[in-house]
Amino acid sequence: MALISAWPLVSPLLFFLRCFSSSTASSEGSVFLFDIEGSAAVSAQEATVIRGQQQAVATGSWVPFAEGCQEGFYLTSSGKCSPCNCNGNSNRCLDGSGICVDCQRNTTGQYCEQCPDGFIGDVVSGVPTFCQPCPCPLPALANFAVSCYRKGGNVRCVCKENYAGPNCERCAPGYYGNPLLIGSTCKKCDCSGNSDPNLIFEDCDEVTGQCRNCLRHTTGFKCERCAPGFYGDARGAKNCTECNCGGRMCDSQTGECLADSPEASTGTDCPTISCDKCIWDLMDDIRLAVLAIEESKSTLLSISTGVAAQKRLNDLNITTTHLQAGMSQKKNHSEFWTIQVDDAADEMNDLLREAETLDEQGNEASSKGLLVQKETMKTNNRAVQLVQQLSDMRDNIQEISSKMKYYAIQQELSPEEIAQKLSVAEEMLKEIKRPKPFTNERQLADEEENAAEELLQQVEEFHERYNDTRSLVSDVLEQLSEQDVKLSDLQEALGQALDYVRQTQAANKENAASLQRREKQHEKVTEQTDEVNGILQSATTILAGPQRVSSELSEVIKNVSGFYAEIDGAKKELQEKLANLSLFDADLVEKAMQHAHNLRRLADELDRNLYGVDTNGLVQRAINASNAYDNIAGYIAEADKAASVALNTTNRVNDAAVGIGTQITYHKGKSEELLNQAMGLQRTAADSTALTVADTSWRVNGTLARMNALRTQLMRAITKMQAAEPVEARERLEQVKLKTAEAVSATMTVTEATTPMDENVRLWSQNLQDFQHNSAAYNSAVHSAGDAVKKLSEVFPQLLDKLRQVEQKAPANNISSSIQRIRELIAQTRSVASKVQVSMMFEGQSAVEVNPKINVKELRSFTSMSLYIKLQKDNPQLAASPDRFILYLGSKDAKNYIGLAIKNDNLVYIYNLGGQDVEIPLDAKPVSTWPSYFSIIKIERIGRHGKMFLTLPSVSSTAEEKFIKKGEDLGPSSLLNLEPENAVFYVGGVPPDFKLPPSLDLPGFIGCLELATLNDDVISLYNFKHIYNIDTTTSPPCARNKLAFTPSRAVSYFFDGSGYAVARNIERRGKFSQVTRFDIEVRTPTDNGLILLMVNGSMFFSLEMHNGFLYLQYDFGFSTGPVLLEDSLKKAQINDAKFHEISIIYHNSKKMILVVDRRHIKSVDNERTAMPFTDIYIGGAPAEILHSSISSHLAGSIGFKGCMKGFQFQKKDFNLLEEPGTLGISYGCPEDSLMSRKAYFNGESFIASSQKVSLFSEFEGGFNFQTLQPNGLLFYYSEGSDVLSISMDRGAVVLNASGTKLQSPDRNYNDGKPHFVTTSVTPERYELTVDDKKQSKKNPAKDRAGKSPNSNKKFYFGGSPLRTQQANFTGCISNAYFTRLDREVEVEDFQQYPEKVQASLYGCPVETPPAALLHKKGKNSSKAKGNRNKKVGRDKDKISQPSPGLKKLYQEVNMQRDSQCHLPMNPKATEHAYQFGGTANSRQEFDRIPKDFSQRAQFSINLKTHSSHGMIFYVSDEKETNFMALFVAHGRLIFVFNAGQQKIRIKSQEKYNDGLWHNVIFTRGKNIGRLIIDGLRVLEEPFRGTANSWQVTEPLYIGGVAPGKAVKNIQINSVYSFNGCLSNLQLNGRSITSASQTFSVTPCFEGPSEAGTYFSSEGGYVVLDETFSLGLKFEVVFEIRPRSSSGILLHGHSVNGEYLNMHMKNGQVTVKLNNGIRDFSTSVTLKQSLCDGRWHRIAVIRDANVVQLDVDSEVNHVVGPLNPKATDHREPVFIGGVPESLLTSSLTTRSSFIGCIRNFMIDEKPVSFSKAALVSGAVSINTCPAA
Repeated sequence: MALISAWPLVSPLLFFLRCFSSSTASSEGSVFLFDIEGSAAVSAQEATVIRGQQQAVATGSWVPFAEGCQEGFYLTSSGKCSPCNCNGNSNRCLDGSGICVDCQRNTTGQYCEQCPDGFIGDVVSGVPTFCQPCPCPLPALANFAVSCYRKGGNVRCVCKENYAGPNCERCAPGYYGNPLLIGSTCKKCDCSGNSDPNLIFEDCDEVTGQCRNCLRHTTGFKCERCAPGFYGDARGAKNCTECNCGGRMCDSQTGECLADSPEASTGTDCPTISCDKCIWDLMDDIRLAVLAIEESKSTLLSISTGVAAQKRLNDLNITTTHLQAGMSQKKNHSEFWTIQVDDAADEMNDLLREAETLDEQGNEASSKGLLVQKETMKTNNRAVQLVQQLSDMRDNIQEISSKMKYYAIQQELSPEEIAQKLSVAEEMLKEIKRPKPFTNERQLADEEENAAEELLQQVEEFHERYNDTRSLVSDVLEQLSEQDVKLSDLQEALGQALDYVRQTQAANKENAASLQRREKQHEKVTEQTDEVNGILQSATTILAGPQRVSSELSEVIKNVSGFYAEIDGAKKELQEKLANLSLFDADLVEKAMQHAHNLRRLADELDRNLYGVDTNGLVQRAINASNAYDNIAGYIAEADKAASVALNTTNRVNDAAVGIGTQITYHKGKSEELLNQAMGLQRTAADSTALTVADTSWRVNGTLARMNALRTQLMRAITKMQAAEPVEARERLEQVKLKTAEAVSATMTVTEATTPMDENVRLWSQNLQDFQHNSAAYNSAVHSAGDAVKKLSEVFPQLLDKLRQVEQKAPANNISSSIQRIRELIAQTRSVASKVQVSMMFEGQSAVEVNPKINVKELRSFTSMSLYIKLQKDNPQLAASPDRFILYLGSKDAKNYIGLAIKNDNLVYIYNLGGQDVEIPLDAKPVSTWPSYFSIIKIERIGRHGKMFLTLPSVSSTAEEKFIKKGEDLGPSSLLNLEPENAVFYVGGVPPDFKLPPSLDLPGFIGCLELATLNDDVISLYNFKHIYNIDTTTSPPCARNKLAFTPSRAVSYFFDGSGYAVARNIERRGKFSQVTRFDIEVRTPTDNGLILLMVNGSMFFSLEMHNGFLYLQYDFGFSTGPVLLEDSLKKAQINDAKFHEISIIYHNSKKMILVVDRRHIKSVDNERTAMPFTDIYIGGAPAEILHSSISSHLAGSIGFKGCMKGFQFQKKDFNLLEEPGTLGISYGCPEDSLMSRKAYFNGESFIASSQKVSLFSEFEGGFNFQTLQPNGLLFYYSEGSDVLSISMDRGAVVLNASGTKLQSPDRNYNDGKPHFVTTSVTPERYELTVDDKKQSKKNPAKDRAGKSPNSNKKFYFGGSPLRTQQANFTGCISNAYFTRLDREVEVEDFQQYPEKVQASLYGCPVETPPAALLHKKGKNSSKAKGNRNKKVGRDKDKISQPSPGLKKLYQEVNMQRDSQCHLPMNPKATEHAYQFGGTANSRQEFDRIPKDFSQRAQFSINLKTHSSHGMIFYVSDEKETNFMALFVAHGRLIFVFNAGQQKIRIKSQEKYNDGLWHNVIFTRGKNIGRLIIDGLRVLEEPFRGTANSWQVTEPLYIGGVAPGKAVKNIQINSVYSFNGCLSNLQLNGRSITSASQTFSVTPCFEGPSEAGTYFSSEGGYVVLDETFSLGLKFEVVFEIRPRSSSGILLHGHSVNGEYLNMHMKNGQVTVKLNNGIRDFSTSVTLKQSLCDGRWHRIAVIRDANVVQLDVDSEVNHVVGPLNPKATDHREPVFIGGVPESLLTSSLTTRSSFIGCIRNFMIDEKPVSFSKAALVSGAVSINTCPAA
């Protein structure tokens, strides 16, 4: 009660205390804070003080009674105030989360860190400090972009639907307007629906909107009314109809004829003419003009001619004068005003700029004003609240005062009592103010706070888990759907397997029944055999009766017994051989069957693994596939061994068969002799008993009948054997086994049949002595025996043929094909494994031996490797021993290597080039400070220079930390010399038996590693040879974090040219519709590659890149054939190593549109046909598709190499790596793979760049080169008259520095192999090093040191446009580097060179020197001797070499001379000219035909001939429907080609077979053919162009055609080879010099010629046809005129090693033979030189073992050993040379003959070389250069 009574006194005190506390709360963090910024009620000084007090609040201070934090801070969950992180763009953020609100300066995002759509920021430090409207095209005033972004330093706009252009500066197709004009927008074209319906958009002027090409007889700005002469509703009904007014106009709405239409004048005879609108408009204008003239006439007539009129005219004249003066003043004022206006315009521009500045300042002031206004409103609101509170307080005070008075009156308190009450209240107030220890409450509050924080953390963790789980739902659902599909497939596969099992059971039942039947047949055969044996025994008993025979017959019988004893011996030998044949090892067959089964199983397993590999994560499959390599290699080795054993066995069978055939022939002859002798004894057998002989004959005939029955059964067995065809490798092996057993059984049966015959003959010899001879019966018996022997001789050859079939049907071929298939699968699997972008976990004891994929020899001069690394820092082993091994790539003996390790807390790059180690430690970033994420390491080595890069990700932003460290090997070597068989690549550790070099001998790595690239190739740890102590199930790979450098890997795909992606059933994502669209972005430096391909039978769609431009061809079953759409105008080059967006639009099923980078390239119409495809291949396709029927329509079958992204069908995205069937592609776009470090030069090309540094002061550079040419300019640089060049000179490398030359000692660098050259120029010395072989000289020009040019100087690779002493280079240059001022030493990227002339920056077609001729099975090889490079082949055997064309003969080579010879080795020849003819098909073939050949083909060629007929040029398609030819007929030149079904023929009037040189140009254009002769006579023939359907295929023939070609289109006389010389062949202005094949072509020799055959120094020979052979007796005569004292003249060789060889050696002629016994020879040496430039006659005569040699009547002979078994063999005869494989080591010369041969005769029969079976090499038939 006392407290209540005291309350009226306490309340005022509490109020004032509260006010006092609020005034001091600003320094204590109270909630009662006032926003003083912008408040007019607070002075500036006070505002500064209060603001300082607000800033003085300690971050994280606890506010016990606070309801919130200051502006600029937010309240965390722990109750602390933390500053807002709004990047300076807001002062407010939400409590608890810190999310910013009210972002200023056009920013947005949770922390005001982004620009909203339509704005772009100046990104300087990661966050935009100010966002401006997108300048699309004008900021703020005309912004028509949805959003914008920066790319390559430029702003790129994402325009709204109606706008287009990089900055939305123009209207999109189908819209009009001027976006650059402020206030203007793009509106949709309105053509009233009367525009072209084939267009996607209505066609109107893009600025005015006026419609173009109004259709349906409409006109007007919007095609809104009918055209003149038509009427109707143009907008709605669209039924404009022609007026029916006889040519007059009609009403445009109703069609009613107009009455005032001009009528034809009456009274004339002119007929009524229907005129168009122009005539009627003209007549209307004339009518109006006539009316105007009439009015003017009436006005003039009404003018008065009096004094008043004269005065008026004078006034007008004076007025005109004044006006003229005024106008001149006006003109002057106008000019003055113009100047003033210009000045005003300038001032206005200044004012506008100032206005813009003021506008910007105004905007800023406005924003500040808005902020002040906002704060003022807040202050005003608070003031209102304060006033309200003060009003409430006043009311409370008044109420308290009234209550005090009331209670005072009611209680009747005296003033003393009131004072007492007040003192009590004050004491109570003091008690309240006195602090009390709320310890328990505080503890409870703290516990609740901690519990609340823990609960909040649990809630946040739960929320994060919920979000993570929610993000995984879609993936889980997708994986479940995939598993469902796989289960369905598995169910189908199980169903198929069940069907197969049932079929197998049925087949087993059939086989069991068949086995039973055969067993029964076997029993029957056994019974029949027993019966035959019984009958033979009966015959033996019956034939025991005869007792006598004459003495002569006894003598004959003794001879017969001897003969058949030999038969018996042969029988035993045959049985032994058949026994060997029967030992066709069953175990071997079992093993071979098992190997075949295992091979098939592993092939299936590989196939499944191949298509099941998922580079997104199915790592175990890649490991399983890789583990199969060792097993497959082992099985292949075992299969090879089994095949070798089978081959040996087959060879034994073949030898046995040959022996059987020989013995049968021999015994057949003996039997015939026996038969003749027996028939001769008929005269002495007249006294024999007829009955006994007849009975004996009957018995013999019965026996023969039984034998014939057995022979019939044997024939049936043989027929069955012949009918059997193998299906699978296992069945083949089983059939071989069965057929061998049958062959043995049949042979035994024959043996059993011959044994009784032998016994019978012996019985005959005994019994026939006792009876008299009956001539007829005995003759019949003898003939029957002869027939039996004859039939037996027929059976054995059939058996031998069957044995040969068994040999041919051996499983070797099938095993080979299986092995080839397995090797293909292995290659594909390794390609897939190389792209598995998943890491491996290493635990210190693990190791992987990686297959480096590329040839390690490519790493000699340049090595680059990148990998990802993540350390397992929490591993205690790593803490105990931090130094760790990472990788080693080098030789097994640790002499040449590169390596990576962690040593002393630094990443260390180590390499050794055969001398001392080079260590490059990255000490700028210790390993212990690396983040726990994947980092990128890249190591490089260029020659002696090494470099290491480290990229560390940043978790908080997109920034990255990059570090670099360099080093150099000071030793002499600059090459990493590794041999493939001696190189190893270990990652993470090494096996226990491998010894690392000391610098890398460290414990194994602990953590995760992932390989990325090796040089230009993608590489993976999963493409391994061996793994050690790695189990991915227990040590799974590390998960990759989405860091700064990883997103780029996920948005693009890398194609290496061997793989492809496939999207099957593409209509599951979108449907083919009226507008079908494909989109894809590509990036590549290559020239050619397949981008998209769809195939359905013979229908196809292909998008390719050809020579850097797009090439689209498709055929949907069109009646006119394929349609071609290519970038013929070269609008968009694709191969510039930049991304290009390609769009293909198929509109209305009849129009194909090609768009590149949103720019229309070309479109083409076709027949209306829908796309008939379901699957699409991207970047390549399987080989069976590329080589199918569509291959002729593809520009090439080269897979795409580069990067692709954004593939869409109907604007629907596809993840190519997740598509089943995708093979051999990977994520990411490695920059190294897009660089052009290699360039190919064709002899006319070069590339150039420049730098501001003198190469004469101090210079170091190097590069790889590869060539087959002995001469060429590699590098060129000049300063005035000083030249620095590196060139090839006759196979040597030469450095020329201002006249000082350094030359390599070796001259064999044109061997087609890569070589590395380095050059160093210092003030003291010049150095040249080729493959680590150094040459050096002193620098004589020391005063030039230190100088540098004033401007950039060009340098050239591969040649120069300037006139130099060296020709341009032909070959490859790669991995070039040299010191530059503007950057570090690194490999030159030729793609960045500004000048590139005819150089290919991808691929290197240089090969090793080709073999002279293909060699097959060691027989009939046509490889020549010495330095013979050019060979010519015969078509029917296709024996020719893929040579690059005949080399030109230089003058110095022509003058080479044998010291013993009068004539030079090579006659003088015309350069670049070649002689054709001599054979019917002499020619050159060229494989490369340009793809624009069908559009334009212009050839130029020079010719010289005396012939009246012959083919000069021919090319056609496979069916020779399309063709083009130039030939000579009756001395006239005829150019003929087809245009569709029409044949165009252009013929010259004059004859040109006059033996003079003539230039001929023949061209086939799009619609005209042209023949130009000697630049004077031009013959033309136009035709209807069908270029798109006119396609031809390689090869292109010059000088002749292959047999059977051109006869369909050209007369037969002109089909044969051109007989004469051709030179300087050019196609479209470019020389063609590299023929793929040549046949009987020689250089075109100058000077007179004569009859004979010339064998050139380039090598060659002639193989005679089969009508000529050298047997045991022959005579060969011929004449020679040699140009070399040594060479092979004639050679014959047989299969059994016998040979005959005639050759010259230093002028001595030798004939050497081997007749199967031994070698023997004879020689003749003339007194005068055989090489004196005259003709010499040589004759060789052989008669068995006697050989005579006659040279110009000098005779010698030899008698060799006699071979009684010698036989004639018809083997080929070689003239002038012989293949290497046929030569024996005993011959004294192995080189080909050089010179002429004529009058060649064998056995007095002339030999025509023009009819030879083969002409190989540079051999000129029937034409020989005169002496």
